[in-house]
Amino acid sequence: MSLDAKNVALLIAPRGTEDPEFTKPRAALEQAGVTVTVVGLEADDAQTVNNDLDPASTIKVDTTIDEVDPSDFDAVVVPGGTVGADKLRSSPAVVTFVGAFLKAGKPVAAICHAPWVLIETGALRGRTLTSYPTVQTDVRNAGATWVDQEVVVDSNLVTSRNPDDLPAFCSAILKQLAG
Repeated sequence: MSLDAKNVALLIAPRGTEDPEFTKPRAALEQAGVTVTVVGLEADDAQTVNNDLDPASTIKVDTTIDEVDPSDFDAVVVPGGTVGADKLRSSPAVVTFVGAFLKAGKPVAAICHAPWVLIETGALRGRTLTSYPTVQTDVRNAGATWVDQEVVVDSNLVTSRNPDDLPAFCSAILKQLAG
């Protein structure tokens, strides 16, 4: 499947984004021909982690959240990592950016702890999604239905639980982009 005309924003925190939840979707998107723009909270390189604690990769940030417009992208991917997702949800600019995709009906993909960012948008009421199990109460408190499945697609929203679900998560993202 070639998606050469598509442009996806891939969010990253300065430190704390879970490495496979960033690198695997990026690789799948790029392999399908998608242009991936790494959007960070800061212009400096970002440091991913494994298992929330162990330093992993250094990632070049293409642009910052303050410099992007949702209309320039076809979709947004929000990787997890407990610390990374918490940093992303703490940014009003990230919450506004992701909320614009949800409102516009553009694909939004979030894995593991990343649904915290979706919760902050206030746009989950009536939606069905999954996440890392410890986030399920937060999802329910946001008015959404939480289910324990490797991938859940609810209209334009794609969610998964953890790195073990990455093959299904990446496949679902590509299907969303293909329309």
